[in-house]
Parts: sequence; C-alpha cells; structure tokens
Amino acid sequence: MRMITRMLLCLMAAMSVVAAGGCAIGFLGAGLAQNFEYQKLIEVLPRYEGLEHRTVAVIVDADLATLYEYPTLCDTVAAGVTKKLGDKISGIRLLSQRYIRNWQFATPQWNALPYGDIARQLNVDRVVLIDIQEFRLHPRGNRWMWDGECVAMVGIIERDNIEPDELAENFQVTARFPKLKELDRQGASEEAIKTGLYVEFIKRVAWLFYPHLQPKYPDQYKPDLDRDNTDIEI
Repeated sequence: MRMITRMLLCLMAAMSVVAAGGCAIGFLGAGLAQNFEYQKLIEVLPRYEGLEHRTVAVIVDADLATLYEYPTLCDTVAAGVTKKLGDKISGIRLLSQRYIRNWQFATPQWNALPYGDIARQLNVDRVVLIDIQEFRLHPRGNRWMWDGECVAMVGIIERDNIEPDELAENFQVTARFPKLKELDRQGASEEAIKTGLYVEFIKRVAWLFYPHLQPKYPDQYKPDLDRDNTDIEI
C-alpha cells in the first residue's frame, strides 16, 4: 500500500510539470519514470557493527573557543547520539549522560588519558568518542549568510582490543545545514539553523552504527512524498 501511495504521489508530481500539447502523454510517462527514480531508496550498511549487546559510553569533546560560543554543543550532540543508538541498536546498554558528565567534571584532564583508561574508568565495553573539530553557522568571514557546518572525527575505543589505547575505528563525519544556498539572516533564525545542524550531524554520526535507508538521489529526493514512511531518516 505504501508503494502504491508513493507511485500515485510521483504521478501527481510528474503531471504538474507536463506541458500541454500533443506530446503530453509522452512527457507524462517520462516525467513519471524520472520522479519514481528520484524517489528510490537504497540500504546503507553500518560502518561499524560492534555496539550490539555491549555497554557503551558516548563522549563528545570540542575546543574551548567552540564551547565558549556554543556552550551546549557537546551535551546536545551526546544526548542525541545516545538516544539514536538506544533506539536503533539491538541489546545496546548505554551509560547515562548524567553519569558521563559527572565523570568528566571529576576528571578535568579526561581527554588526555590513554583511550583504554577512559573505557576502564567508565567501566564500559565500547566508547564512541566524538571529537568536534569545527562547528559554525556562517560562511567564514560572512555573518550575514547562513551556511552551517559541523566536522568531527568519530573514534571507537574497544576495551577488549589487543591494543586498547589505539582507536579500533576512526571516521570523519561532516554535516551541513541548510541545504538551501544563499540563505541570508532574514530568511531564518539562528536557533533554527543551529537546531537543523544538530539534527543533521547527530543523524550522520548515528548512521555509522546501524543499517538505514537513504535516497539514491539526495538532491532530487522529495521527503514530503515519503512523510508516512517511518523507516526513512531524512
């Protein structure tokens, strides 16, 4: 039923762009096929699958200048990623963010510890370590436009690894928001851009760890045509 609904919606979208005239049927068929192709989804496998049935801590770090400008950044990302992983990964047992924050407060130099010591002190099997290297809402040198970007390295600490003081895996994650180009400060509020960037970044970090559906053509995909499909994270 869901597929039929999507096909009907794609048909309506195609009809809206068909020019009047004798070739309308041909254009309609081509438009329908193209719109249906643009709505195709592909399954993307996880980059790391070692969190199932494990105790896991999600820790986020950023430099002091970034934290001064965005003081809730680390807590927001940590809470969002923790919730996503808890919702999507079978058997995962996540350390509470309150416990982690208390540990960080009691261990001021925690980010200078060997990786294995972090896992041992938190008493978890895995640590998802998110090191945010850049978080901005504007293009460099132009505070009149919105162009949010968050860049981070996401490392995995395995307590039972032969080399626990080395990252078992390390991934770079980049998120951008909004998708609209040339959006100025009159077109959206700072809070809306910041929230959108948080959501996009949290989603992309979490996607490293579980299979998910993504549009085959992200730039052409129309999420409103799939608004009833709860399996899609757009």
